Amino acid sequence: MAALDGSILAFDFGLKRIGVALGNTLLREAKPLSIISAATNDGKFAEIAELIQTWQPVLCVVGLPMHPDGAAHEMTQRCQRFANQLHGRYGIAVELVDERYSSAVISAKRGEHIDAQAAALILQQYFDQTP
Repeated sequence: MAALDGSILAFDFGLKRIGVALGNTLLREAKPLSIISAATNDGKFAEIAELIQTWQPVLCVVGLPMHPDGAAHEMTQRCQRFANQLHGRYGIAVELVDERYSSAVISAKRGEHIDAQAAALILQQYFDQTP
């Protein structure tokens, strides 16, 4: 992928909540931003639209959960669908990041912002893996 300059939003997709993190290509550091917990898909995408309008990201990153052996499971497909919806609705490039090893780090943390922290970890993994 060509180098992009600007803000990047990352998402830790869940059925009840979506954690959101923000970073930029200059500093290459991720920070938790917010948690989306709207009851409906329309509500969730309305909140995402506000974030996209506010931050004008050049890229969205979505965590892709897998079994430890790399096999897909139900949430893998749901996250892929969410990533496709982000791209389709907003026309922004989307990258999927393997989040298999982020759960152990996040599960050690506590607090209500855990979903946003997970999104930040996913985004930091993206920065660390991308030249």
